[in-house]
Amino acid sequence: MDITGQKYFTTIDFVLFALLLVASMAIGLYYALSGGRQRTTQEFLLADRKMKCLPLSLSLMASFQSAVAIIGTPAEVYTNGTQYWFIGCSYILGLLIPAHIFIPVFYRLHLTSAYQYLELRFCKTVRICGTVTFIFQMVIYMGVGIYTPALALNAVTGFHLWGAVLATGLVCTVYTTLGGLKAVIWTDVFQTLVMFAGQLAVIIVGVQQVGGLSDFWRKVTEGDRISSIDLNPDPTVRHTFWTLALGGVFLMLSLYGVNQAQVQRYLSSRTEKEAIMSCYMVFPCLQIALGLSCLMGLVMFACYGDNSPLNKQYITSKDQMVLYFVMDMLQDFPGLPGLFVACLFSASLSTISSAFNSLATVTMEDLIKPHCPSMTEARATQLSKILAFSCGIVCLAVAYVVHLMNSSVLQAALSIFGMVGGPLLGLFCLGIFFPWANSTGAVTGLVAGLVMAFWVGIGGFVTQMSSGVTVHSQNCTGTVATENITMTSILTPVTDKPSKSVGLHGLYSLSYMWYSALNSSVVVLVGLIVSVLTGPMKEQDLTRGTVYPLKEKIQLYLQILMKPKLCLGSSPEPRQTVTCHEQMNGVANTEKRTDMEEERETFLPLSQTSYLEQETSV
Repeated sequence: MDITGQKYFTTIDFVLFALLLVASMAIGLYYALSGGRQRTTQEFLLADRKMKCLPLSLSLMASFQSAVAIIGTPAEVYTNGTQYWFIGCSYILGLLIPAHIFIPVFYRLHLTSAYQYLELRFCKTVRICGTVTFIFQMVIYMGVGIYTPALALNAVTGFHLWGAVLATGLVCTVYTTLGGLKAVIWTDVFQTLVMFAGQLAVIIVGVQQVGGLSDFWRKVTEGDRISSIDLNPDPTVRHTFWTLALGGVFLMLSLYGVNQAQVQRYLSSRTEKEAIMSCYMVFPCLQIALGLSCLMGLVMFACYGDNSPLNKQYITSKDQMVLYFVMDMLQDFPGLPGLFVACLFSASLSTISSAFNSLATVTMEDLIKPHCPSMTEARATQLSKILAFSCGIVCLAVAYVVHLMNSSVLQAALSIFGMVGGPLLGLFCLGIFFPWANSTGAVTGLVAGLVMAFWVGIGGFVTQMSSGVTVHSQNCTGTVATENITMTSILTPVTDKPSKSVGLHGLYSLSYMWYSALNSSVVVLVGLIVSVLTGPMKEQDLTRGTVYPLKEKIQLYLQILMKPKLCLGSSPEPRQTVTCHEQMNGVANTEKRTDMEEERETFLPLSQTSYLEQETSV
């Protein structure tokens, strides 16, 4: 191994990288010139609500499978072992709850933007607050998401920094603007396959380089990189089973429950059942992505052991480690480094395109349409495309701003994404689960949650920097994804265990995995207290279908569990009833339902009548 010089791409590596960009562009052009040719907002923003569950599930996974995760998770496993793998346990509740609570609520209200729900449940002010918070979150996310992998690639290979940024940014902007959500989803499918292929190829070749599976396993076990379950309940310990499996649930909910990029995909499915099924199918996809990332980290350790290139100062940060490994160990395999870089930038393209499309949607639906009720469909579609293109330009501008920052400010920028997700989750939970919560409580709760988020996150970051000690409050590099999909402190993993923290320092030392739980809980608690003090919302003032009947559901399930089984005879056949309701695509359909199905779904309107006509304009 040559570990002293900078590595360089061969011609075939450049060709593979270029093919990725060309294929992504081609998909966008295909959907721009086929079907309805993106002539309506329904097609451009929601793919005509005709997407099937398989491409949706792959797109849901790819949307937050950021490039930072692909280079960050293996570095975490290389340094601290496989404890991080237990984040996979959080995927169970983190996907079941959205599938059976959030998706039915949003889908049956016939929404386009998730923040339309906030106006139906509360008022226009709450909707605007949620929308502005989301836009702030995603704008920062876009620039950091596209710049960080390009910077790592430049540092290790000499690949032109702004060449990579501009190539990915412009290609992503073009296919998102031309092809709409259909192009975004199908490019996500293609890019997901490239991601898996790139990681799998590196793992297979890496295992062969270390002498086969037996030698690989011996080295990682002798190096103590196969972690056992850490059941330490201390919330200030960075990674334990509880912080990952329980704290991760709230992180998952903030992404797969209420994030516009994911909600928009649920709403684009043909039926509610397919939307729920796509959420189920995300689970194995996420587990595969997590498993591949962890295996890459173990392969890196088997190759390098404790002789890290970072310790030898061949690289300057841990986020360069994976790329250095690929260029170093696999340099004798032409095309393989190029395949992995294509994998890396596939992750970047999928996340950025999701950000563009979701930002264009919320800007159009939440900030422009309510003030321009007479806007024609053609004009609205044209404006949506302009917004998508503008998001691309803003992304490149933010990337340039990130380029001007030093590393500590960059880490703070990464933190903001994770800090904002929790309060938004709390705002939606306040509306869905607590019928007495009012608009004043919602706004006050959101502000309190954001204050808590920035106080704890930035406070911990400043404390760490002023002390000059690398502690677990590196937590502040907040999460950007589903935690095998994170833009977290895994970029600078920590091995030292901190001393017991008390008082404010203990709060600042809270593991970043609990940030979403803390911040969303603050929103709910403050929102409920303020609602009670200012006068709870009356039941008759609630828009039907905006509150999930949690109490009734629990009582129903308890009755089913406690109901004695019939010992003799056959149970009577359920009475069939016929209900007619209009499907999301406007076609009337008659369905037969059993009594149990009716009882299970009465909390939401069976008709697909849109409630958005109740929106008001300022």
